[in-house]
Order: sequence, then structure tokens, then C-alpha cells
Amino acid sequence: MGRPAQKRLVRKRDLERALSEIEAHPLPNAYLEQYTTPSNVAAETLYLAAYVYDDIIGKTVVELGCGTGRLAIGAALLGASEVFGVDVDGVAVRVAQKNAEMLGVKEKTHWIVADIDVVKGTFDTTLQNPPFGVQRRRADRRFITKSLELSSTIYSFHKGGESNRTFIKRFIEEHGGKVTTIFPLNMEIPRMFKFHTKKKRSIHVDLYRIEGKSL
Repeated sequence: MGRPAQKRLVRKRDLERALSEIEAHPLPNAYLEQYTTPSNVAAETLYLAAYVYDDIIGKTVVELGCGTGRLAIGAALLGASEVFGVDVDGVAVRVAQKNAEMLGVKEKTHWIVADIDVVKGTFDTTLQNPPFGVQRRRADRRFITKSLELSSTIYSFHKGGESNRTFIKRFIEEHGGKVTTIFPLNMEIPRMFKFHTKKKRSIHVDLYRIEGKSL
């Protein structure tokens, strides 16, 4: 039995605390770049989306490459009307289902084991922390093009740096999207794989808010 359904969270501190309880992937895959979005970064992102841009509350939301569901569940906790999480990894999706039940949002979340290419339909907002293309070149491009097919508003994390910004912005514009804002953030990544030499590492990332065609 999970927790009873709870009221929408309205304080960022409470959201971050709730998201920190979400179980991470038990056996992350380096090839898929399965890094969990830190709870503080997820809370900051969701608060911007919900309370600065009004892209979460009462909206339909999809998280592409949802992993164990931190962004999707956070959107549900902030008042999204319906949330979908999609990931190719069945283990991650089962953990996401468990996390959603634990945090009282089982009824408004839906979890799908599938490649993002098969996702159809329209959603108000897409959330995604895609692979940065370190293990598989251009892996993040599929997420950009797919999110532009699905939603008119997208929040997407990408590797930081001016050269990356120039390329990603151009790629988005070439596919019909428009970058409205870029938020530089730091993600603290714990040691997860054998090739990691430090206990934790801070990496610079950019959060893009993207507007696409009206769907």
C-alpha cells in the first residue's frame, strides 16, 4: 500500500524533499547514460515550469526517457492533470511505478515501456533529461525532434558550454522550435560506474525552455 493521495505541493522545499525519496535505478546502464536528475535540479526546473511559465498545473505532461520518474512524478505533485512517463528500460519503469504509488500520484501517472519513437499523441508539456551523446553520438537529437512532434512547450537538459548552445539552438530552430530561455545549472553526479574516478562530480548543464508549433 502506498501513501494516500496528497494535496498539490506548493513549496519548493517540500517538492525537493519528496523527490529525494524517489528510488534510483538499481542497475543503471552507462551506454544509455542513465543518470538520475538530482532532486534539487528537478525541483528548480519544475518550479520554473509551474510557477513562472504556467506549463505544469492543469496540463498534460510527458517525460521522455523518464527513468525512475523524478520529473514526471514531480509534475504530478505540482498539479499536472495527467502525466505519462516513457522509457525503453523496463526495470526503470517498474521502479517509477513504485515511486508514483509511494508518493500518492499513482492515479494520475501512466508508465510506458517503449522507445520514444513509438509515442504518439499531443501533450501540453514535454520534460526530458536525454542522453548527452557521450556514449552514443547524437542521442539527444532524437529527443529534441520527438518532443517537438508531441508538445508545443518543452523543457530539455543538455550539456553546457557556448559551442553546445550554438549547435543545439540551431538544431532546434531547424526543426521548427524556438528557444525562449536557457538556464545554466550544475548537476552533482555521484559515482555510478566503474570508469568514474571521483566520489561525485559537478557538471555544467543547460536547461532549455523550447516552444514549438501549436499542436
